[in-house]
Amino acid sequence: MRVILAGYSKTGTKTMCEAFRILGYNTYDEIESGYYLHNEWAKMITVGGTAEDFRRMYEGVDAVTDLPCYIFWEQLHEAFPDAKIILILRDEDQWYRSFVKQIDELNGSLLVWLMNMFSPLEWRMQSFHYHILKMSCDVQQFPTFRKRIFGETLMKKLYREHNYYVQQKAPKDKLLVYKVSEGWEPLCKFLGEKIPNKLFPHKNKGASITAEMWRENKIARKILFQGCVTLGVLTTLGVAVGYKLYQGGHFEKVWNLVPSHVTMVRSYYLPA
Repeated sequence: MRVILAGYSKTGTKTMCEAFRILGYNTYDEIESGYYLHNEWAKMITVGGTAEDFRRMYEGVDAVTDLPCYIFWEQLHEAFPDAKIILILRDEDQWYRSFVKQIDELNGSLLVWLMNMFSPLEWRMQSFHYHILKMSCDVQQFPTFRKRIFGETLMKKLYREHNYYVQQKAPKDKLLVYKVSEGWEPLCKFLGEKIPNKLFPHKNKGASITAEMWRENKIARKILFQGCVTLGVLTTLGVAVGYKLYQGGHFEKVWNLVPSHVTMVRSYYLPA
């Protein structure tokens, strides 16, 4: 492993993930860690693990970003002592507003809701997210997180403590404290890479990551495809069953089971 991104979510992790990939690094973001290493992380969180476990999990991976890796940056660095560490800093008020906006965007997305309902692969990812959030933010139920029932004071406290701890504990010769607004030059100098002939990326602008992931990430596209297929199959079965019931005259029998207090509604649909 070449680099461990120790920056908190919503500090520019998706931008950094894309920057590493432009540099040619095989990069695992949150979705790759959850998809490829779900069972390993479940064990790591509930039972524990060793440096050897981390080496095995991330063998052949050049860079890691976002959850759960920024929480375990020390353990990852123990497993890969030659890796460099990057801490992204962002104004905490801006960070918190961005955090809230991201959650609201996820809550308001019909497509995300449909995938949560109809994609078994997304159920697996939600299980991964639940365990990570429970550990990192003391969230007891994932819907609680989705409703943002946690205070701004607590979130900012966690954010400040994390950033302070990384700056105090990371080896100074291996650490870059960085802002994504600084672009390629300090990043490439730190990593010993040539500056690419491309503009520095800007991902998840305005909490747009959901649409970006559906378009660009092969795992997200697999979730989308699986959910659409499942929804399509269930819809087709529902129509087929409904048609059979209609053909067999069973609809009236079903309506006859409706309690008497909705007789008016029943008579509207099945007039005498």
